[in-house]
Amino acid sequence: MKNTRYIMSLSIAAFTLLSCSNDDKASNDPGTPTSPVENNEANTTYKPAFEGQTRIGGLITNTDYEAKIITSSLTNPWGVKSLPDGRLLITEKTTGTLRIVKVTGEVSAAITGLPAVNPANQGGLLGLCLDPEFTSNRMIYWVYAEAGSGGNRTAVAKGKLSNDEKTIEGATVIYRADPANVSVLHYGGRILFDKTGNLIVSTGERSVLETRPLAQSVTAALGKVIRITKDGQAASGNPAFSQSGALPELYTIGHRNPQGLAIHPGTGEIWLSEHGPRGGDEINRLKAGLNYGWPVITYGIEYGGAAIGEAIQKKDGMEQPVYYWDPVISPSGMTFYTGNRVPEWQNNLFIGALSGQHIVRLAIENNRVVGEERLLAQEGQRFRDITQGNDGALYAVTDQGRLYKIDKK
Repeated sequence: MKNTRYIMSLSIAAFTLLSCSNDDKASNDPGTPTSPVENNEANTTYKPAFEGQTRIGGLITNTDYEAKIITSSLTNPWGVKSLPDGRLLITEKTTGTLRIVKVTGEVSAAITGLPAVNPANQGGLLGLCLDPEFTSNRMIYWVYAEAGSGGNRTAVAKGKLSNDEKTIEGATVIYRADPANVSVLHYGGRILFDKTGNLIVSTGERSVLETRPLAQSVTAALGKVIRITKDGQAASGNPAFSQSGALPELYTIGHRNPQGLAIHPGTGEIWLSEHGPRGGDEINRLKAGLNYGWPVITYGIEYGGAAIGEAIQKKDGMEQPVYYWDPVISPSGMTFYTGNRVPEWQNNLFIGALSGQHIVRLAIENNRVVGEERLLAQEGQRFRDITQGNDGALYAVTDQGRLYKIDKK
């Protein structure tokens, strides 16, 4: 595969403020404050529940940094994770394949042995994570769209990366989110390990009006965050929902299409990004057993302009998002920055934006967003996932096939 490398120009006006002389700024200084980065008209006149829940003031990173394209020869990459030796393991959505990419740009041949995916529309091979004991057991876990009896499902599988890195050995499906539906939309699809060593998986409500209400049903696995063991069983310590027949694997309910999960480096809490409809993209801080509202409460409207449900944004027993966007940015994969290369970024949340075509940086204090920055907006890319490498740099993949490295200059 032909590799492409270049150093992205940082000549846009906002970056004229950048200076290496600011490299020693304290890590609790998020950067230079600016006016809010979002100034387009909202789709609704809905009011936020609290100050700073949307359209927070903007920020500019003071430390001089750069972005490099490591390769542009991937095919619809969807998930990216760093291997122990610093190389990147990447899922390719439409082909249903895994590849390993060196930070110097070389892309491996397709890794075989994964079960077939349904690549239609939003389906395919989605998120992935490494076993915490990967160095000894070489186990990988991934989420994908599976076609089967009754329609399509969000499925979770695991397998061992062979020593020669050419195949996945013993691939096994450990979980399927029921019920199946013919829809090829809203699979969710992120996966990670929590601090107890159990798997956290996000599932979408599959978009169609038939399945949308199931986000509120505790007897269905759609529109949920689930918590399972490495073998796909309900993890011990999961919340007990009061309704009859509640699935034991449920962790939180009331989600639309959650495509981002990240563990807060200080608290160990799980944070989630979620696609809204027309308006109402959300960042949520997850608490076991709670209801995050979809489709009963939302800051968005139908794509055609109609109100959703009773057009309410608050209801007792339903959680408010930490932050939301209107108009949407389509938030996908995300990670907290724990490196020390760029001090202003310490413990900030970085999120790939699809329709927004940039990387979001959210500065957070006491579980509230205190500033927002938009990075790489000039690239014109749909940023699908972002992770922190072993070298402390950020690595991001785009729908158009690029892998970026973002680091101090």
